[in-house]
Amino acid sequence: MGQTLTSCTKEIIMSNKINIGLFGYGVVGESLHHVLTHSKTVDAQISKICVKQKNKKRSLSADHFSFDKEEIINDRDINLVVELIDDADEAYTIVKRCLENGKSVVSGNKKMLAHHLEELIKLQEETNTSLLYDASACGSIPIIRNIEEYYDNDLLKSVTGILNGSSNYILSKIFNEGLDYKIALKQAQELGFAESNPSLDVDGFDSLYKLIIIATHALGTYVEPHKVFNYGISNISLDDIQYAREKNLKIKLVAQVLKLDQESFTMFVIPRLVRPDKYIYNVEDEYNGVVIQGEFYDKQFMFGKGAGGYPTGSAVLSDITARSHNYKYEYKKKKYFKQLEYRTDHEIEVYLRYRNIVDFSHFDFENISEKYSGRNTSYVVGTIKLSNLLKIKSILPKLDVFLAYIKN
Repeated sequence: MGQTLTSCTKEIIMSNKINIGLFGYGVVGESLHHVLTHSKTVDAQISKICVKQKNKKRSLSADHFSFDKEEIINDRDINLVVELIDDADEAYTIVKRCLENGKSVVSGNKKMLAHHLEELIKLQEETNTSLLYDASACGSIPIIRNIEEYYDNDLLKSVTGILNGSSNYILSKIFNEGLDYKIALKQAQELGFAESNPSLDVDGFDSLYKLIIIATHALGTYVEPHKVFNYGISNISLDDIQYAREKNLKIKLVAQVLKLDQESFTMFVIPRLVRPDKYIYNVEDEYNGVVIQGEFYDKQFMFGKGAGGYPTGSAVLSDITARSHNYKYEYKKKKYFKQLEYRTDHEIEVYLRYRNIVDFSHFDFENISEKYSGRNTSYVVGTIKLSNLLKIKSILPKLDVFLAYIKN
């Protein structure tokens, strides 16, 4: 009897073994290989790695790599695909094909997910597969799974946070060490926190994509990226930094999804003037910080590294481990609660710095409470609707202005 039990146990263990097909072997992919090699929590191995560049020098021998995605997609022995590539369009093709072929997927591509999440949710149901992507939202912070499992009721009021480690590193260096924006950006790039083309990070798109993913789980409604206002830090100037310092504030790039009432919500990404008594005031360098607010539990704060190979690789490993236990997202808010209406008529109070009246004329303020006009720079403080900001979203980076949200 004991021998039979032992044999059965071995069969169960073998059946739970995960053979991974990995797409991408950049900073995160290589870090995942390292943490997976040293992990004792999951019976998993990387069987094949698909990459694009044949002649690139890598830490593993050439026989580990493939250059044909079909070798992973059609390999019946591979039961989990991990997608860690930069190209969002190619990532979408890979993820969709794998799900259609009955393979569950772990993805870190927040841009791809933000644009196709609704379709991929439906595809999971049709194919009885699982798509996990906690690593896509906040680096090492397990925000998606926490919202899914702990905040799975309708009491959640808002999720507010610093979701991009690259821009936060830059702002930390500006405010704490007095570095120029361009020098701080160069440091972030040298450390691997920001890409050679940093627009995704510093212009708020990375935070936007993460926010859309978070909002789908937090409130159950998917919103297309182009319908959400996002604005970044690339136009920040010494005048803006001085304004913040004079008022004992810091500037942080903050994303927020906010329930307006029981029927509706809004969301946006914008630099924020933050007071010292706020949790995110002390979130520095490449770290992320997320504040979850609810009806009766008030505020809860989550903190962790949001950039870098090992933090993200560890988050991917967590998704792999979860999948080894047959975990899948249930999308509880989407399935079991009334769908909320997304609105952009919400008014926010902002600080707007500008240098010429032509740039200022693009902004349709509801009211202005403070105004300063100087020889070289001017600013106003007033309220404006998100819908008005959305109308000029595409031209904002071209204007000599800086916009920051003021939250009392």
